[in-house]
Amino acid sequence: MSVHPPGTRWYNAVWRWHFYAGLCCIPFVIWLALTGTIYLWRPQLEGWLDRRYDQIVPAGQAASPDAQVAAARAAVPGSTLRKYILPQAPNAAVRIIVTRGGQDSRVYLDPQRLRVLAVERENRRLFPLISRLHGELLIGTVGSYIVEAAACWAIVMLLTGLYLWWPRGRRGWAGVAYPRLRGGGRLFWRDLHAVTGIWVSLLALGLILTGLPWAKGWGSYLVEIRTLTGTTRGPVDWTIGGKPPVAAADEHAGHRGMAMAPAAIAPGELARVIATTRPFAVAPPVLISPPKVAGWAWSVTSDAANRPLRSELKVDGATGRVVSRTGFAQRHWIDRVIGYGIAAHEGALVGIANQIVGTLTALFLAVLAISGAIMWWRRRPLGRLGAPVPLSHPRFGPALVALIVALALYMPMFGASLLAVLLVETSLLRRAPQARYWLGLPARLGNVTKR
Repeated sequence: MSVHPPGTRWYNAVWRWHFYAGLCCIPFVIWLALTGTIYLWRPQLEGWLDRRYDQIVPAGQAASPDAQVAAARAAVPGSTLRKYILPQAPNAAVRIIVTRGGQDSRVYLDPQRLRVLAVERENRRLFPLISRLHGELLIGTVGSYIVEAAACWAIVMLLTGLYLWWPRGRRGWAGVAYPRLRGGGRLFWRDLHAVTGIWVSLLALGLILTGLPWAKGWGSYLVEIRTLTGTTRGPVDWTIGGKPPVAAADEHAGHRGMAMAPAAIAPGELARVIATTRPFAVAPPVLISPPKVAGWAWSVTSDAANRPLRSELKVDGATGRVVSRTGFAQRHWIDRVIGYGIAAHEGALVGIANQIVGTLTALFLAVLAISGAIMWWRRRPLGRLGAPVPLSHPRFGPALVALIVALALYMPMFGASLLAVLLVETSLLRRAPQARYWLGLPARLGNVTKR
């Protein structure tokens, strides 16, 4: 017979999972909040960084697009055209991306004088770097998996935190909806942690869930599921694990010796494509890419951060005829939902209000992580981790089992890491009594610790 009050076993078990999830996530939550906040303000920061390239004094008519591309290629000898970015203002430099040996460089060019203002490697520019820091920790695929696992456990942390926060017989809203600032050290940090968590939980869950399509594991999982269910309609327009899904196929083909030399660009084609594109008012920035195979159409794509504004044109360079036009509304509903989510995640869906809400969410998540770390550090016993001691193994009802299975199916990295944790706890730790003591586990797993 249990000697604990009703609900104590569940509360203690949830608290233990909340503790472990939070402890593992704390450094990643702070890191993602910091790098994500910087990325939220990309339009303003990038405009400020590039301001010197957008103050060109007019000096007559601009040179032809072919002459501009030739000047850009001369700045990076041996390169070929990858993308031509339409200038957004008469006094703005032309941005031309050229590639050589698999490395892309951005050339800033005065379109009238054909003077090269700067050459920057694409992967060394600030925001591509911030993006890799945020999503891959600068270690590629492994980093993407680590960030994804941390994000999955952050969701567990938030869900278990809501259960722990839920008022049980308490009167008033102090410590529930607002912190008791005069309650002393321990009470202050507890209230700050709990109240911040409740106010930020829904926004944080939305922020984390909308970031999963970029993750290597979850994004690839989604692609496979859509392939099996026949819900794929064209390529996705977001990166997965730092690369577009087609990049892996192209790279694989290259390793097999199937890489093709870029198609030669006939004189006048780029100018013809630009003239065809302008009346369509494609949302900037507008990227114009040459065909990979001679005779194929040029691609004109919008790279607008607000993804619902994006569209794509296919233009025949020889005639200027529009071969096809695809707008956001023509994409599969799954892609549209993800597109709205990514735009909100990047702070671009509703302008500066979206940026402010995203910044506050990141700030509150950082407060949540820091306050949780301080609470743990202040209460941890000497020589032990300080995890809540399991009072017993509560029974797993159908509702809980269904919730865990649903989370594991939706987030395979959560399922895999949960199985790994359970395996370690139930097998390896049986032979490590000192580790069991440090983790606060009972002397024998399966026993009930009596109070």
